Amino acid sequence: MKIIVGLGNPGAQYRHTRHNLGFAVLDLIAGQLNAGFDREKHNGLIAQTVHAGEKLLLVKPLTYMNCSGDCVAPLARNKIQTLDELLVVADDVNLPLGKMRMRAGGSAGGHNGLKSIVERMGSEAFHRLRLGVGDDRAGQDLAGHVLSTFRPEEKAEVQEMLKRAAEAVFCWLQHGIERAMCQFN
Repeated sequence: MKIIVGLGNPGAQYRHTRHNLGFAVLDLIAGQLNAGFDREKHNGLIAQTVHAGEKLLLVKPLTYMNCSGDCVAPLARNKIQTLDELLVVADDVNLPLGKMRMRAGGSAGGHNGLKSIVERMGSEAFHRLRLGVGDDRAGQDLAGHVLSTFRPEEKAEVQEMLKRAAEAVFCWLQHGIERAMCQFN
């Protein structure tokens, strides 16, 4: 089994914000796999499906970003054998809009959702896909920036990044982290 977690905040007011790109990628993947988020477990929305013979859990934590680990850690402990079976998809202000970065592990890089997962898992050794939202704050604080929606001129680039992110996740599923990093970084 593999677990793919998309980070975001629950609620309609956050749906189209920069911080919710993880949820958007999982919605796209669930649609492609005809899977629905029809269960709630460990304070997360769960879609269970199969791809290429592999069982998958798609997870959208409902804990709000800063407490994502409260959902992810118990699921991972109960469902997977090793941390390389866990992929977390999150936004990243340190990457320009539209850029993606797949990693086999590493620090939280200032991202509170990843930080929460690291703290609750006790390890940085899970895989992650970071999606660039840029750092064009225009006078906003960081929270204001990541909780803002995309400007009209950014939306086409965001949609293209979401499609590439879904492709990167499928590459990770079928071929592993090394190939996904080579192909999508």
